[in-house]
Amino acid sequence: MSLLLSFVLMAARQRAVSKPLFIPQPKHVFMVILENEDVSAPQQPFLGELASGGALLTDYHSLTHPSQPNYIALTAGSAYGITDDNPVTIDVRNLADLIEARGLTWKVYAEDYPGNCFVGFSASNGLYVRRHVPFLEFADVQWNPQRCANVVDATQLDADVASGSLPNFAFYVPNNRHNGHDTTLAIADEFLESRFEPLIHDPAFISDLVFIVTFDESNSATNNTVSTILYGSGVGAGVQSASYYDHYSLLRTIEEMLGLGLLGKHDATADAIQAVWAR
Repeated sequence: MSLLLSFVLMAARQRAVSKPLFIPQPKHVFMVILENEDVSAPQQPFLGELASGGALLTDYHSLTHPSQPNYIALTAGSAYGITDDNPVTIDVRNLADLIEARGLTWKVYAEDYPGNCFVGFSASNGLYVRRHVPFLEFADVQWNPQRCANVVDATQLDADVASGSLPNFAFYVPNNRHNGHDTTLAIADEFLESRFEPLIHDPAFISDLVFIVTFDESNSATNNTVSTILYGSGVGAGVQSASYYDHYSLLRTIEEMLGLGLLGKHDATADAIQAVWAR
């Protein structure tokens, strides 16, 4: 065999071996999801602070319009044909199933949530809406009082931090004023600062935790690029990544960080987030 042919075969074998993932494995992943904003979040003071101290994904995409299919896809690996915001009940495997199968814990902190496994369309004040809490769309959560008790009012967060009982995965849902849906990105940023600035400097919260802020969808009908920021344990400071990622990539990254295995939907073929981690 010629030296040239040997070199070509060796190069081909190297290309065939996928590059191993480098994903930190924190004890906690905490995600906040905001609403309906194009890729301009780092221009805001607090979101800019998070991006400077953490990692900014500059080519991150939501999947569709309106809100609900994005939320479901982010937690189930597929939108399962859902194309609107009407309440649904779908009997599918989801992120909560993976977490519990691994012996880990999860919780949704939802602002203005009425409690008691409420599955109505919205709270009486109109600020809480069910479509922003995808776990309540899943039959195996919605129909199980013990599991849907993991959806709590957001005021429970402070007690959980104080008692050292943060779940392994937390999904924080601001109300429609604080998430920017009925207001502006500036108001959402002011809320995030008031709510989370103290916490990201509190070791009881931030130790061994990756803090994620993303948006469900953009304001644009043609360009669904949104900002996504990662901050905390194992995240490089001031890092930017221009690689293409989307909600399936974020789901895959959460699965990898917590060692959950995969749902086997679009998460299985999505690229996990790389190049933002401190080594």
